[in-house]
Amino acid sequence: MTIQVLVADDQALIRAGLRGILETAGDLTVVGEAETGRQAIDEVLRLRPDVALMDIRMPDLDGIAATGRLTAAGSPTRILVLTTFDLDEYVYGALRAGASGFLLKDAPPADLHAAVRVVAAGDALLAPKVTRRLIAAFTGAAPAATPPSSPPELDGLTGRERQVLGLVAAGLTNAEIGARLFITPGTAKVHVARLLYKLGARDRVQLVIIGHRAGLV
Repeated sequence: MTIQVLVADDQALIRAGLRGILETAGDLTVVGEAETGRQAIDEVLRLRPDVALMDIRMPDLDGIAATGRLTAAGSPTRILVLTTFDLDEYVYGALRAGASGFLLKDAPPADLHAAVRVVAAGDALLAPKVTRRLIAAFTGAAPAATPPSSPPELDGLTGRERQVLGLVAAGLTNAEIGARLFITPGTAKVHVARLLYKLGARDRVQLVIIGHRAGLV
């Protein structure tokens, strides 16, 4: 199945480069481009791609604001923020706006291909460089002698669901969780979906934070 992608970046050379990289993968195709935030909104709503690669610094409307408006409009397109900058405010802003992923432009082509696939599949993804800092910011640094507190929501989880939550928090994909627990990736996905529902989490990023708070990693 081909994943349809829209590329939003204010630089024509960057858009052309991203198009070329994406289309070297047989299952990814670029269906449109945008050079401003407002144009990105219009094109996403018109073309309804599976994934939109959204730059942050664009004229007219920045990528975070554009992402927020698409989320508010109920757009089913998953947003993967792609930027040169890994500043904390950009990461937090993108996640608050409803982005499903955050990747730096210095990522290898294979990582970009994988990120688009992960986001298109309904999962969330963060660049490795920012994941640990994000978790630290949300959880806070506890003294070494103080055991982590388990959120009361975890009391309603089965033993298997706790296992899966710990593996999600460790950054494993559904396929990797399946291999670790000797279950199919589909079964792992079902467990993750139940975790999202039971814990009231929006995506895997929030599951990662909950898992770290509970000391499951």
